[in-house]
Amino acid sequence: MTGRRRWPALVLALAPLIVTWSPGAAAAAEPPPAQRIVTLAPHLAELVHAAGAGERLVGVSDWSDYPPGAAALPRVGSAFQVDLETLVGLAPDLVLGWEGGNPARVLRQVEGQGFRLVTFGVETLADIGAQLEAIGRLAGTSEAAAAAAAGYRAELAKLRAEQAGKAELRVFYQVSWRPLYTVGGRQVISQVISLCRGRNIFGDQAVLAPAVGLEAVVARDPEVILAAERQAAELAEWRRWSGVAAVAGGHLYTVPGDLLARPSPRILDGARAVCAALDQARP
Repeated sequence: MTGRRRWPALVLALAPLIVTWSPGAAAAAEPPPAQRIVTLAPHLAELVHAAGAGERLVGVSDWSDYPPGAAALPRVGSAFQVDLETLVGLAPDLVLGWEGGNPARVLRQVEGQGFRLVTFGVETLADIGAQLEAIGRLAGTSEAAAAAAAGYRAELAKLRAEQAGKAELRVFYQVSWRPLYTVGGRQVISQVISLCRGRNIFGDQAVLAPAVGLEAVVARDPEVILAAERQAAELAEWRRWSGVAAVAGGHLYTVPGDLLARPSPRILDGARAVCAALDQARP
């Protein structure tokens, strides 16, 4: 697999393989294929399933509801807190963590138990295909993973081609209303907006999910405002600001937030919903 090796501070003699995945890194020696996998974020369970190793999932984090069978698997805690007793009882030979999502203390706790831990972080939509292949190598399902990665890349390229040449629109993505949070330029949702020929009005923010003021949103005058479906009531609050282009044009849309927030192949389904919303806003 690819990645850079890290060793836990506990007992070096335990020497578990702990790798942070990164694209283009030098290949490391491959241990035997994993047979018992635990994931520490919902999208990681989706990636394992898509890579052809779903039957090897023995534990998942809270909110893991896809594939359908994931909902019945033992929970090892949330993305922010791990239940070490449950994790130890599941005896996984591979734990997949979320780089940049799982707190460092959670990853250290897993490392401290001597588990083999591999963490994945997503910076671009292209990373998803590469991570499918990496998980395939870890689980010994490289053929299925390669096919899934190829299918994902083909659909991504098709969607990109369909959007080429469309007029760019200023877009505000609402994560929450009170407090008002959005997505910064490094968040994968911002890349989805760009894919659909939108411009995230807070794309200049380096923070993944910055808090912003109402005045700042009004000043940047978005032509489209998007929010997750569960934010429908809060999205309607914008109707009080009739001077904002999105409000004046009636371009307030809900999109499938879970699909967009989970960097797995299904993010393209969320992207299609975003593209459809922006198409409605175009003259």
